[in-house]
Amino acid sequence: QVQLVESGGGLVQPGGSLRLSCAASSTAFTWVVMGWYRQAPGKERELVALITGDGSTNYADSVKGRFTISRDNAKRTAYLQMNSLKPEDTAVYYCNCAGTAWGQGTQVTVSS
Repeated sequence: QVQLVESGGGLVQPGGSLRLSCAASSTAFTWVVMGWYRQAPGKERELVALITGDGSTNYADSVKGRFTISRDNAKRTAYLQMNSLKPEDTAVYYCNCAGTAWGQGTQVTVSS
């Protein structure tokens, strides 16, 4: 069973930046799709960004141009660089591996 450990969340002011990391235990990391999702209070979990094993990416319209997903296959780690953060980006962010395994989530709060 794949284990995912997220880090990098926190409190940031509007317009600020954060980088989330997701370390995976899977030896098949290189070939699987990694994703970041988020869930705000009272809302359903939603897709933020996906990255395939060969580096192709897909983003939710709400984060295009502000967020960047990337991966380091040698480190079995996926990243989410978040710039120009807005209060509406406040949520618990979850890492996902191959559409099945989930991380424990990391809180991101954007507030002045």
